[in-house]
Amino acid sequence: MEKTLEGTAHGTARNPSTSFLKSLGWGMFGGIAGTLAMDLTLMAVLAAFGLPTLTCFSIVGDTAAHFFSMQNVGMTGTILLGVATHYTVGPLIGAIFGLLVTRVKTPRVYTQRKYLLLGILYVEILSQPLLATTPILLKMTAAATLQWYGGSFIMHMIAGAVLGAVVGCGLQLTTAVNHR
Repeated sequence: MEKTLEGTAHGTARNPSTSFLKSLGWGMFGGIAGTLAMDLTLMAVLAAFGLPTLTCFSIVGDTAAHFFSMQNVGMTGTILLGVATHYTVGPLIGAIFGLLVTRVKTPRVYTQRKYLLLGILYVEILSQPLLATTPILLKMTAAATLQWYGGSFIMHMIAGAVLGAVVGCGLQLTTAVNHR
């Protein structure tokens, strides 16, 4: 039998033992961990294929720079802008996830596996509008767009799995400590 968040088989209310700040904190921590896992995996894959390891940061930075240039805001240093964007968006998405899984009132049984799957689903869905801006703003070819979405899907699956695992473990620890 798997552990559940609330220590019972079924729960229908919000988890009162998990505070706003704890769920926010575990979500931010999970977002950072997921982003880091995604970036390190991507950099290893790019290095294995003999490509520049900072390619993704460059693409994200180019997209952000292009967006800001449309707003008449000049940007330079696209790799640093890409890193800043990744490590701003990742923890923010994680924080929202941490809050949602503890604050949304639904019938639920939260096991570690369900947190993992919820994290993947959440990140994949939430990342789609962000991912769509790159092929549009950078005017990618159809082949480049397919490659972008294929790689992004796998990388965001990794980020979501880590996010879900970290938040699930963290909230289960928080709940266990609060029940003592």
